Amino acid sequence: MSDLTLSIALERYDRHFPFFDGTVKPPPGLQLKVLQVGQTADLRDGNNRHERMIHDSAFDICEFSMSTYLMAKNRGVPLTAVPVFPRRLFSASQMFVHRDSPLWEPKDLIGKKVGISSFQTTLSLLAKGDLKFEYGVPWEKIHWFTTTGEKVKFTPKPGVQITTLPADTDLGAELAKGTIDAFFLPHPPHSVMSGHVPARRLFKDTRAEELRYFRKTGYFPIMHVLAFREDLNERHPWLADALMACYGQAKEISASYYEDPNFSRLLWGRHDFEDERATLAADPWPIGFKANRGNLVRFIEYSHDQGLISEAYPPERLFAAQSLSS
Repeated sequence: MSDLTLSIALERYDRHFPFFDGTVKPPPGLQLKVLQVGQTADLRDGNNRHERMIHDSAFDICEFSMSTYLMAKNRGVPLTAVPVFPRRLFSASQMFVHRDSPLWEPKDLIGKKVGISSFQTTLSLLAKGDLKFEYGVPWEKIHWFTTTGEKVKFTPKPGVQITTLPADTDLGAELAKGTIDAFFLPHPPHSVMSGHVPARRLFKDTRAEELRYFRKTGYFPIMHVLAFREDLNERHPWLADALMACYGQAKEISASYYEDPNFSRLLWGRHDFEDERATLAADPWPIGFKANRGNLVRFIEYSHDQGLISEAYPPERLFAAQSLSS
C-alpha cells in the first residue's frame, strides 16, 4: 500500500526550516509535499495562502489565520485543525504611530482613525480585543480604515465605523499624510520598516509591556493554526497525531539551530535566545490543546464581541477530537 501524500502550505520561518530541508521525518504511511506559500492577499503573486485554502481548498494542510478559522468553524466550513500554532505576535509591538505623534498609550486612540489590514485579520482581532479587555479602551470608539477584503463575509455591529481604502494603499504613507493617526498591522509596510516614513510604536517601552502581558495572561498570543480538510480527518483518524508529532520534531530541531552562536545574522542572536528563556521562564511556543486553551477562549471572546462569530462556542470545537487530550 502506498503512502498517503499530502500538500502542506507553510511560510519559511526558522521553525519551519526542518520541513523544507527534510529533517522532519513523518511517521510511516505519510509523505508531505511541502510548499512555501505566503499569506499576502495580492492575487497576482499567488501567495494568498489563507484565501486559497478557505475558498478553493488549494492545499490538504495549511498554516491558517486563527481569526478566519474561528469564523469558518462558526459557519460550518469543512476544515479541522490540530493545536499547533506556527505564528504568534503581541499586539503592542504592532501598534504604530507617527514619530511626532502625541499618542503614547491605548486610551489616546479613543476617537482616532486607525488603519488595519482587514477587520477580521488575526492581528486586528487581537489588537481590538486587547484595547477593550486589557486596556479599557472600547474599540467601537475608533474609526477603522481597512485595505484588504474580508475573507469571510460578516455584518459589522451597528455604529461601527469602517472605511475601506484602495487595496494598494500604503498605510505608512497615509500615516505620514495624517489620513490615519495609527496603524496596527501584522506586517508593517516597507515604507515604515525601511525608515522612509518616520514612525514609532505606541508604547514607550514595548518590550516591558509585552513581558507584563505575558506574565499576566500566561501566553504569547496565537496568530495562526495548522488546519486541514475535514474529509482527511474522517478517512485517516491517525493524521492529527502524525501532524503534531511532525511539529514536535520541527520544534526541537529548530531550537537546536541556536546552539551555534553564529546561526543568526543578528550579532547577539544566541544571547537573546538565552535571555528569552531566562526571562519568560515558560515556553512561549507550546504545542497542544491544554496549554493553549486559555488563549483560545480569549480569542473566541474577542471574535464574538466584534461580531465576527454568532456565539462564544467552546474551543474544543476547533480541533480534531484525537488532539484534545494533548
